[in-house]
Amino acid sequence: MTAVALRPARPADSEFWFQRDHHARAFVADRWEIITANGADAGMLSVERRPEEIYLSRIEIMPDYQGRGIGSRLVNALIDEAGRKGQDLVLEVLTVNHRAHALYQRLGLREVGRRGDGNIKIVMRTAGLRP
Repeated sequence: MTAVALRPARPADSEFWFQRDHHARAFVADRWEIITANGADAGMLSVERRPEEIYLSRIEIMPDYQGRGIGSRLVNALIDEAGRKGQDLVLEVLTVNHRAHALYQRLGLREVGRRGDGNIKIVMRTAGLRP
């Protein structure tokens, strides 16, 4: 099994991870964590722990690391954390990202709304999935 861990993002990570302009505008090292798999950088994660919910604002797994259960393990850990706190995990997924949408559904999240231009974002929530 792949050993998965998180490390704090560093300013230098912006050059590697945030090559597209919209990422560069969103990059704040204090808000991001780098996902590692067997010690190698494999993705990035941004989670907001709000008083009423845990909001997964972004998770990205590099293509070479997709399909190994890394995203599932991280999202399940957030679902468990939210459940322990009596909260829901909330996230948004683009309507065109069918693979991620299917993953979130398999993990038990349910669509609770749509937003954005043309309803391009699907809002999903655990709704008390785990105690």
